[in-house]
Amino acid sequence: MTSADTASGVCIMMKVIQHTAKTLHTALVSNSKDLAKIYSKYTKEERSFLEEGFHSGQPGSLFQPIAVHSDSDWILAHPEEPQDFESFYRDPHRRTPDASHNTIYIQTIGSFGEVGALTDQYVGWLRDYCQAFFYRLSVKLLPAVTVSETGCSFRVNSNSHNLQILTGDLLHFLENKKPKDAFCIVGITMIDLYPKDSWNFVFGQASLSMGMGVFSFARYDDNFYTRGYAGRLKEQIQPRRGDYSVFKGYYTPPITSTLLLRSCQTMTHEIGHIFGIWHCQWLSCVMQGSNHLEECDRRPLDFCPICLRKVQVSVGFKIAERYKALLQWMEEDQSQASGPQTASHPATHFPKPTEAFHTYKQWLHRCLNRLET
Repeated sequence: MTSADTASGVCIMMKVIQHTAKTLHTALVSNSKDLAKIYSKYTKEERSFLEEGFHSGQPGSLFQPIAVHSDSDWILAHPEEPQDFESFYRDPHRRTPDASHNTIYIQTIGSFGEVGALTDQYVGWLRDYCQAFFYRLSVKLLPAVTVSETGCSFRVNSNSHNLQILTGDLLHFLENKKPKDAFCIVGITMIDLYPKDSWNFVFGQASLSMGMGVFSFARYDDNFYTRGYAGRLKEQIQPRRGDYSVFKGYYTPPITSTLLLRSCQTMTHEIGHIFGIWHCQWLSCVMQGSNHLEECDRRPLDFCPICLRKVQVSVGFKIAERYKALLQWMEEDQSQASGPQTASHPATHFPKPTEAFHTYKQWLHRCLNRLET
C-alpha cells in the first residue's frame, strides 16, 4: 500500500500504519484542559513510558505501529472510526466498575477437555491471568454448566462439519445467571459458535450494554482447519432440536501453551470491549480486531498506551503494579495449582505451560525497567 491520508495524520505505506507523534499525543492526552490535567497526575516515569508510543517502530521502542498484511485484515475489511481517549472518557454509555459492581465472572460452558484436575487448573489459570490483567478487579469462576443446561440452539456447520452453538441463546442464559455485584459476566466454551444462520462462525459476541460476552476457543486448536481435525463429526447427522446427547464425549482441543495464550488474549480482548473500548487503530494492541487466526496471533498480548489509559482511568491501578502482577502470573511456582482442589482430584498438579508467553514476559520486564528507572 502506498496511499497516504495527511488530513488525519495517518500514513499507510509498506503495509504499515504509522501515525504522527502529534496525532498520537492528541489521542492519548487530549486537547481538553480537564483531561490534560488528569493526565498530568501520572508520575514523570509513567508519562515518559506512555509517550514511548509516539515513537513507535524506532529501535528499542516498546510499542510498534500496526502492520497490515493483506486486504482481508480487520482494519481494512471493517473500516471503523478510531476511538481516542477523550471519545472513550466522554462516552455516556461506557461501563465503569464501582464499589457495588467490581467483579468479573467467568462461566464455563460444556467440556474443557477430559474432566479432571488439568481442566480445573486451565480454567483457574485463565481466571488468575484475567485478575492480573484487569488489576484491582476481582475475578470469580461460576460453577461449570453443560450445553443442555443453557437451553441453546445448535447446528452442524456445513463447511467444517463440527457442532456449533448459537451465541444469542448463550447471552440470554448469562443474563439470567449474572450476579448482582458483577461488573460483567463472560461465558467461555471449547465449542464453536455462530451468531445467526447466515454466518459461518464467530469467535465471540458481546452485549456491552448488559455487560455480557461469550467466546469460543475451539478454533485456537492448530489442527482446526485440517481435514483430520478430531472435532469433525464422523457421520452426517442432523441433530434434533433439544437433543443434547450429541455433545456427550465431544472432542475438545488439548491444553497447550499456545492454546492458553490464545485463550488469555481472546478473553481480555472481549472484556476490554465490555469496558467500552473499540477496536484499536492507533498502535499494535491486544484490542485490534482480527478476521482470522493468523491475524489474531500477530496481535500483542497487552494494550497500547492509549487503550491502557482507558482501562487505567476506569479501574485506577498503578501501571507498574499491573505489570508486576502479570509477571508474577508467568513466573510463580509452576508446581502450584491454580484450579480448585476436589474430592475426585485431591492433589494432582500440572505445571503451567507458559512457554508461549516468553516474548510477552521479556516485554513486561522492559516495561518495568522503564517505569522504575
